[in-house]
Amino acid sequence: MEFAIKRPDDEIRQRLIDKINNLTKPKGSLGMLESLALQIGWIQQTLTPGLKCPYNVVFAADHGIADEGVSFSPKEVTRQMIGNFLSGGAGVNFLARQHGFKLNVVDAGVDFDFPKTDGLIDMKVRKGSRNFLYGSALTDEEMHLCLERGAKVVRDCHAEGCNVISFGEMGIANTSTSSIWMHCLAGIPLDECVGAGSGLDKDGVSHKYEILKRAMANYAGDGSVYSVITCFGGYEMDMAVGAMLQAAELGMVVLVDGFIMTNCMLAASKICPEVLCYAIFGHQGDEVGHRLVLESMGAEPILRLGLRLGEGTGAICAYPIVDSAVRMINEMNTFSKASVTKYF
Repeated sequence: MEFAIKRPDDEIRQRLIDKINNLTKPKGSLGMLESLALQIGWIQQTLTPGLKCPYNVVFAADHGIADEGVSFSPKEVTRQMIGNFLSGGAGVNFLARQHGFKLNVVDAGVDFDFPKTDGLIDMKVRKGSRNFLYGSALTDEEMHLCLERGAKVVRDCHAEGCNVISFGEMGIANTSTSSIWMHCLAGIPLDECVGAGSGLDKDGVSHKYEILKRAMANYAGDGSVYSVITCFGGYEMDMAVGAMLQAAELGMVVLVDGFIMTNCMLAASKICPEVLCYAIFGHQGDEVGHRLVLESMGAEPILRLGLRLGEGTGAICAYPIVDSAVRMINEMNTFSKASVTKYF
């Protein structure tokens, strides 16, 4: 699937900067709110940007590499958490309710036969990826199908009036997939990419590193982004890549969550670099490597709260600050309108 993502027209940037600088405040005194307002106005090509109908999409799938004991959590947690999402009891649920997000839960490849259930979008490609220690996790056909299905979810949200969207994931062992992605796509040494995930101790992290090191030694691909997200892919992560690319093509603001979703944005940026124009990075989490992969893209996260849950929680937590930036540029008076002398 090809995505036609365009860098927003730069002509409007100076007018946005002038408007922000002439609000009743010292220049730069609202810090990141000013840079966020500039980015959102640039994305939307307007001096009066707005955020409408926010969605958070959780993609869920199982990973074959979980069979190697690389995660503290057992594989059945993936399917169990689907039920928790649908019943409204997960971390992402209370945050979505608090901040007015609609929540979509997508079965991208969970190793379980779910009954037809209201609220669960069935886009299952396969019951879990293959174990990439011994071969490719996905086939080429499956990888492209994931990109297409992730894009379809976003188009449906956009049709509902959504112009700001975040993505989350649920998939035991997907920090292992993410660690290899950042190693391959950002050139970061593997030992700096491997962390505790959902709770591994020091010995567990060492075991995880050794498994991933062996997987890399067995890798016969060409190192391209499509090769990496196929050979070391996860169905939920590849769908998120397609979703991010589609959202950018549609001119939507993309709120990026934690370690896994940041690596999905890294992969998306290797397919279409312009996708980064549309990305706002919600937070820097505690997973080792998250800071490094953010730095590899020159990304400045909004929050640093020690979060490492995933699901989209960090992106939604950051949303009120993004909303404040939009309110700032739309609701503050200018010096001339307020009859205030410019004091900088």
